[in-house]
Amino acid sequence: MTELAVLARLSADSKHPVEQLVRHPRLPLVAGTAAKSRLVRVWDCGGGRLHEFAPVDLGPAREPDPAEWWRSETAPPVAWHPERPLLVVADGSTLTRWTPDGPSVPEQVSAAYLHLAFSPDGRTLWAKPSGDSSDALDLATGSAVPAPYWDTGVAVHPSGELVATLVSDQSATFCLFARPGAEPPAAMRQLRHALVLAADGYGTPLFSADGRHLAIRGNAYVDSLDVFAFPSLRRVLTRTLAEDDAQRWPDENLAWGVRPGVLWIGTPTGSLLELDVETRETVEHPSPAGTPISALTATATGDLLVAHADGELALLAERPATPAPEAVDDVTVFLAGTEEVPPAGQLEDHLVYTDGSGIWESEDPDAAEAAGRPLP
Repeated sequence: MTELAVLARLSADSKHPVEQLVRHPRLPLVAGTAAKSRLVRVWDCGGGRLHEFAPVDLGPAREPDPAEWWRSETAPPVAWHPERPLLVVADGSTLTRWTPDGPSVPEQVSAAYLHLAFSPDGRTLWAKPSGDSSDALDLATGSAVPAPYWDTGVAVHPSGELVATLVSDQSATFCLFARPGAEPPAAMRQLRHALVLAADGYGTPLFSADGRHLAIRGNAYVDSLDVFAFPSLRRVLTRTLAEDDAQRWPDENLAWGVRPGVLWIGTPTGSLLELDVETRETVEHPSPAGTPISALTATATGDLLVAHADGELALLAERPATPAPEAVDDVTVFLAGTEEVPPAGQLEDHLVYTDGSGIWESEDPDAAEAAGRPLP
């Protein structure tokens, strides 16, 4: 069992407690957002302390299009540059760049974006508006090109050679994998091998620090957790976190620990669950205050940052300290077993599906049993 040590605490906004913590991939920086709040907060978590920078204040809410009333209910989309201390925030048809010196003047863009993600090389911003489209933007020049459709955020494999994102509808969700493009503005190059999930409303996929596992939180109908091994995509674990709506779990409540195969889960009671995804052993770390957890992430230095429903943030260290695992080059194995989706035709016509136990080349799930192709 891991011991958790409190490094720092900080009081935040109790009226709009943080519901999403977005970590910088390499620097000890974390951004925090909340639904119905126009404030994007940023913290430095380095050196075992919590220091808050000047936030991005988007000002009074704009009057939304009646057909898109839900925009006022969602948090502003944000994305960290993979190398620099640069955060991009979307607000309607503008983008604001934040650095430690403060936010920039908003820049006009051609669409209102719901999701943002940087390409692994940091030269392209992938941006998803409403509808079945997406854009690839070169932030240096402002140029943009149409890109393959995706939604619900982008997970970058630790190698930087592969990304995972979702394409959803009410009947099913595909977890799609793609290679980053070469020249900005470069769109994702989607691959044929895809995970198929049961419903919609899943959260952004989450690669472990060593790249050996992929966790997916969802969905719109139940508080669930699915973990897959990578590169095989074998389903390692599936778990229902709550059986009914009596106790809603936070949506952004997963973080991979520094020990390989350990996933931390924030709970509505305030405790943290330490889950070994291979052995399925779970250890509960109670919260002295018992305040529900509203968001959770692991910082670039391996500490856990926990947001609570009363507005407090806590920075926790895992002890005894464990060296961060090195990423395993299993992307080469994955890429050798698939190919890029042809640019023409329907996406579904070209995908090779897996549900974590079998593989088939048809959207009809009954074909999986008929194909008789188990995962390796």
